[in-house]
Amino acid sequence: MKFSDIIGQEPLKQRLKRTVLDNRVSHAQLFLGPEGSGKLALALAYAQYINCRKRTPEDSCGECPSCKKYSKLIHPDLHFLYPINSTKEVTGAKILCKDFIAPWREFLLQNNYYVSLPDWYEKIGIEKKQGFINADDADGINRTLAYKAYEAEYKVMVIWMVEKMNMASANKLLKNLEEPPDKTLFILISENQEQIIATILSRAQLIKFPRVGDEAIKQALENQHGIDTIVASKIARLADGNYTSALMLAGKTGSGSVSLETEQERFIIFREWMRRCFTIAGNLKDYDKLQETIPSLIGDGSREKQKEMLAYGLHMFRICLQYNVGNQHLVKLDGEELAFVKNFSLYIHPQNIEKFDEEFNRAIFHIERNANAQIVLTDLSHLIARILKIPATPQSKKA
Repeated sequence: MKFSDIIGQEPLKQRLKRTVLDNRVSHAQLFLGPEGSGKLALALAYAQYINCRKRTPEDSCGECPSCKKYSKLIHPDLHFLYPINSTKEVTGAKILCKDFIAPWREFLLQNNYYVSLPDWYEKIGIEKKQGFINADDADGINRTLAYKAYEAEYKVMVIWMVEKMNMASANKLLKNLEEPPDKTLFILISENQEQIIATILSRAQLIKFPRVGDEAIKQALENQHGIDTIVASKIARLADGNYTSALMLAGKTGSGSVSLETEQERFIIFREWMRRCFTIAGNLKDYDKLQETIPSLIGDGSREKQKEMLAYGLHMFRICLQYNVGNQHLVKLDGEELAFVKNFSLYIHPQNIEKFDEEFNRAIFHIERNANAQIVLTDLSHLIARILKIPATPQSKKA
């Protein structure tokens, strides 16, 4: 992976290249940003650039032995930690990342390093479980890093979704994070700063990733995947800065778990859910009708997909808030979605948006911890009905 292969993120590319050229590579860096912002792709481009034998001020060469090994993810000085769990094929008391290294490499290469946690879970067959980074893997990494690099200048440890590391595994890595062996680079990758263990967070230099611009996504879809300009524009708008979602919507990923059609289905489910919540806010006798919508939210039982549905709901609330406060130019919707936002935005305002955010994130938290989805979503629905009743102040109403 070269810097030139990364979609957008030009300021971050320049910043990372400068650290190498000025010999100021920080030993532990946290790449923090939303899904699809290119964190993992840029981490690997950065590591490849550091160890390239013929790098230029602009990029790695892509041709030297080090770059060729990086391109196949087989460099002996490149190491990974990532969330795992037991599967039908991999069981036992001691499950390690190395047990999944073949599907991990395939997963990254198939999707050009733009990947999501739900799709990784689907790849290894743990959609209905939560992945974790365990202490046994942390122990193994400590032993590996104690040796000198095989052939590169830097040993590189990429920890993808570091928020999935528990206290036991974090404690194993703390000493190496604080005082690593010479020429060792830790790149931690996260989408949720609040879930990272504080002792890990405090030992890494924070690098924040913004969402990818719509124009960069559109151009990448056109130039790299031959997508029609009109379709590419629509996908870029729907992706909302998430290039991973853009590839899924375009059907260009290995998983193909999302499409324009399924995105429309998600909107229809959400719209019906909100209509039911609005109805029971005025008449509790319609409770039974609300219950009819819960199975569609639960879906096939995949907790990651339930979390995606809740995250989609938060996204729609924020769009409605933008419309309510007069930022209609920021709302990139059309058709039925825009019509829904125009009507529903009357009830989403600065006086209740924080409550929506709080309750949806609380529901995501409980789903992650294997709470009963039927109970969580039913309870959330009643809370939505109450929050919708919170009145807006005159300042927050549209003129």
